[in-house]
Amino acid sequence: MAKRLDVKNLNVYYGKFLAVEDVNLTIAPRSVTAFIGPSGCGKSTVLRTLNRMHEVIAGASIKGEVRLDGEDIYGNDVDPVDVRRTIGMVFQRPNPFPTMSIYDNVVAGLKLNSGKMKKSETDSVVEKSLRGANLWDEVKDRLDKPGAGLSGGQQQRLCIARAIAVDPQVLLMDEPCSALDPISTLAIEDLIQQLKERYTIVIVTHNMQQAARVSDKTAFFNLAGVGKPGQLVEINDTKTMFSNPTDRRTEDYISGRFG
Repeated sequence: MAKRLDVKNLNVYYGKFLAVEDVNLTIAPRSVTAFIGPSGCGKSTVLRTLNRMHEVIAGASIKGEVRLDGEDIYGNDVDPVDVRRTIGMVFQRPNPFPTMSIYDNVVAGLKLNSGKMKKSETDSVVEKSLRGANLWDEVKDRLDKPGAGLSGGQQQRLCIARAIAVDPQVLLMDEPCSALDPISTLAIEDLIQQLKERYTIVIVTHNMQQAARVSDKTAFFNLAGVGKPGQLVEINDTKTMFSNPTDRRTEDYISGRFG
């Protein structure tokens, strides 16, 4: 079941360096929220705080709150592994496990989480996940072949299948189309529209046309200045953001005056 994310007074640090300051936003269930902004403004950093992935970087920390349906995911008794199971992530470049088959790639996370499962159960999950990623018809006759043998766009959809196999509530996507050709990009964008019926989705993109096409809401991030932290400038319905932004900095970025 898709869940709501609430970010309150979020400050993100790398060591003593404040990378992003004072972010407040709400991400509604069964919707797509796009993060846009110039390079280095903190949009991917904020994305990684939403499932505690930034903690894999030495010295990274946050102040503030990230709540999933009211529960603080940074609570003292919360296991980060459980958070990442509930809030899945798809990265910029397709990263299937190169030595694993298509089948084993899909169930890799499931086996880590669930231990032993009957073959019939894993078969069912593989088909359901690959269908969910619009990949089943293309690979059903070669599930035992290496995942790395697929095209780039197919590999990215395989990574999405792997992410949804563990039945998350939220999907985070960090520039999922930046390494793909236009046809594969369109396939991923179509898939995002289908997935939002079941999941809460947050996507970081440098492509403003993509943000306009796929998202319900758009959040614009910007740097406060050279050597200063990134900030959330504004968040609004995507149509409003692109037609009538409330902040001049957003208008300048969207119109191409900077960034």
